[in-house]
Amino acid sequence: MSELSEQRIDYLFMIEQAIKAPSGHNTQPWLFKIGDSEIAIYPDTTKALPVVDPDNRELFVSLGCAAENLCIAATHKGYATAMTVTADGIVKIKLLKQENITPEDLFPQIELRQTNRSVFNGRIIPAENITILNNISSQPGIGVHFFKNGTREFKTIAENVYQGNSRQMNNPDFKQELRLWMRYNKKHQDQMYDGLSYAVFGAPNVPMFIAKAVISGSINEYSQNKADRKKIVSSSHLVLLTTSENTVKQWINLGRILERILLVSTQMGIANAYLNQPNEEREISFEMAKSLGIVNEYPTVLLRMGYGKRVPYSLRRKLESFIPIDK
Repeated sequence: MSELSEQRIDYLFMIEQAIKAPSGHNTQPWLFKIGDSEIAIYPDTTKALPVVDPDNRELFVSLGCAAENLCIAATHKGYATAMTVTADGIVKIKLLKQENITPEDLFPQIELRQTNRSVFNGRIIPAENITILNNISSQPGIGVHFFKNGTREFKTIAENVYQGNSRQMNNPDFKQELRLWMRYNKKHQDQMYDGLSYAVFGAPNVPMFIAKAVISGSINEYSQNKADRKKIVSSSHLVLLTTSENTVKQWINLGRILERILLVSTQMGIANAYLNQPNEEREISFEMAKSLGIVNEYPTVLLRMGYGKRVPYSLRRKLESFIPIDK
């Protein structure tokens, strides 16, 4: 086997780990270009969410998550990495094969990490674990704020989640976009390999016409707030990630920090899920930040964390579908 073909196998391995990153509605909005000593990650705007994510902020956060996975995977193939981001959001990762590269111990967590939309068990995360998670941030301009269940700030954020739900669930365009990414039963899920699978919500595998009727009936303000109240009350902490500037580069850098937090929390046995509703509604996000005493920062990603049973995994499309941009 030639050196070049071995290198390509290594690069495909890295990309395979990158695509296990989280993304809004599991859209998987990334494409990859393989170079001689570089992998570039491009935003796939055909997978954009123009209603819920009009600035592509969450899309670029997802690219950062994918890039972090790729860099971690690179250490397992003996590569040093150096990452740059272009003005239009292309992530370029230089790869240099070296001896004595120490494999990152987070690598096994890439496969295990999942978004857990279940109700958690109410157990509080030990303070020492929160300290470890809080110390992960190392990118300039990225803020990470933890709020414990029972505090004023926790309750304030929860109320903003409910307000976000009310705003979104009364927006016909939001609901239409959400339905486009729903995968209603196993057959539908296995046809698409993306989107929001019925299984991750704990729904039964029933014929499409039944599933559509049931799920469509549950997409409303009352049902969403009722479900989220149970989930929030069962959680240990809410975690708000912010940027100091509303720029593509900082969104991508935030994604890198986010992915490390998700991987370390997975290593600790801590479950997590997203509650981005208040961040997705500009007026609500500004008021929430003000009420939390967070100034000169843009609320970008909101998580809930705690302990819960593992749930089914969201599927990923085939590897070759992400590499149309090749040398």
